[in-house]
Amino acid sequence: MNQEDKLYSMRHSAAHILAQAVMDMFPEAKLGIGPAIDDGFYYDFDLPRTLIPEDLPILEKKMKQIVKQNQKFITRTEPGKEAIKFLEKTGQTYKAELAREFVEAGEDITFYENVMQDGTPKFVDLCEGPHLESTQKLGPFKLTKIAGAYWRGDEKNPQLQRIYGVCFEKQEELQAYLEMLKEAARRDHRKLGKELDLFGTYEKAGAGLVCWHPNGGRIRSEIEDFWKKEHFANGYEIVYSPHVGKSWLWETSGHLDFYNENMYAPMTIDEEDYYVKPMNCPFHILMYNSDIRSYRNLPIRWAEMGTVYRYEKSGVLHGLLRVRGFTQDDAHIICTPEQIEAEILEVLRFSLNMWKVFGFTEVKAYLATRPEKAVGDEKRWGQAIESLKNAIKKEDLEYEMDEGGGAFYGPKIDLKVRDALGREWQMTTIQFDFNLPERFDMNYIGEDGKEHRPYMVHRALLGSFERFFGVLTEHFAGAFPTWLAPKQVAILPVSDKFLDYAKEVEAELRKLQVRVTLDDSKESLGKKIRNAEKSKVPWMLVIGEAEVTEKSVAARSYHTKEQTGMPLADFLKNIEEEITTRSLPPSA
Repeated sequence: MNQEDKLYSMRHSAAHILAQAVMDMFPEAKLGIGPAIDDGFYYDFDLPRTLIPEDLPILEKKMKQIVKQNQKFITRTEPGKEAIKFLEKTGQTYKAELAREFVEAGEDITFYENVMQDGTPKFVDLCEGPHLESTQKLGPFKLTKIAGAYWRGDEKNPQLQRIYGVCFEKQEELQAYLEMLKEAARRDHRKLGKELDLFGTYEKAGAGLVCWHPNGGRIRSEIEDFWKKEHFANGYEIVYSPHVGKSWLWETSGHLDFYNENMYAPMTIDEEDYYVKPMNCPFHILMYNSDIRSYRNLPIRWAEMGTVYRYEKSGVLHGLLRVRGFTQDDAHIICTPEQIEAEILEVLRFSLNMWKVFGFTEVKAYLATRPEKAVGDEKRWGQAIESLKNAIKKEDLEYEMDEGGGAFYGPKIDLKVRDALGREWQMTTIQFDFNLPERFDMNYIGEDGKEHRPYMVHRALLGSFERFFGVLTEHFAGAFPTWLAPKQVAILPVSDKFLDYAKEVEAELRKLQVRVTLDDSKESLGKKIRNAEKSKVPWMLVIGEAEVTEKSVAARSYHTKEQTGMPLADFLKNIEEEITTRSLPPSA
């Protein structure tokens, strides 16, 4: 058994032991599912009361007792009808539902039973395994949180209570992971968003719809300005499309057939149905088809910061990371087969350069290939996959193959970036599409004077501004680089008698378009510094007697906590360079 399989068995066994502990605490509990997941496990339960955080230590204690008893995991196969009858008799209705489906699919029904060393049975669960030999082989574990979860992920089904836990082979691995969780909680973008007044979501407006507050709006504006300049420099044109479109668009694109449950209900205007857009691509295609295109016009690179709307289930909404309205940094590349490999390579280079500016240097590619059910000629698929693979290799990127993981309409590259805590986030997508060019009858006139079908690539570089901003906030723990910070400098006069010079300093900074705030309150200097620290302002300029006399500033860095005296002219030069070059903080 390799390391990965061993950990999987251990974590699956931990879920099984948790279920036994819950049944001991709540004999009338009904069991849902309890799989192993990355770093741990969870189990869903239908319980007679709502769990509270204080229940977790009690359950942990019961789990440790089971581990200490060295109970053996024993598997057995049961005939379908007998298995279903047993589960119904014991009140395990959710498990009985699963068993009936297994029988219909012709699968075996397996149970795992926990027995004491003397053979006394203690607990049995419908489960396909695998498990450890005995409970005593379980590694260090900890129950981490309680959440709600609909049975089988369907909002129409009963809501169960989910208990999460983590499990590792060694205590030091568990401790390191728990420290990471603690740090992740400190960096949580939802918490920082409120503390730094960056954004908000409001039930009165609708769940999953984000309002950007002035501080968050300033950061977003800086990102958008940079994004536009970089796109123009890389040969893109910026386009804009409407927020709604006639049903014909979504019928032709196939969204109404395959994506309807994620689209908002239509509105009727002049007896025709209109939908808020879940995608930007049909509008871009209409723009392309508005004129006859020659091979001489290609490649076409059109980008849009287009806001789209998708009806996500309320249970999956999560801060900025999963929302119902978001702005994609969308782009479409339309080109000839001969141009495609060079275009993909340029997209990869563009993406990596952008990520580097934002402080993400660890990037890994995942190449997804043709699934069993797919549209488009196999030869085109092969050429597209080779083009993607060649571009990855030329950029010397670490990558993994995801065989059969492509969409039905084309292969793709996903880029995952690693943040300051070592977590991977799937961000950039470079997606071939053999479907929409056919559906919308896209053509170009080739060198031979005949019509040809172009290659089309969907490309989202940052993904969406909302999700990207959530990841960026956590990466920097809310302490953004100076070029992005909503307030870049806080001027802190020691007392009112230094206000005149403080205002001179403020005026000089404003000439450079530096975002500056002057704290002219009656608070002590210590309180002023604490307030600026709380707002994570990159630079604090302390103004006292010496600074007035010498026309200098005492510059205190939020990131290094060091304070340095220097002539005002030097600070002005330094911060202008820091902003212009988009320097990253020392800790990034």
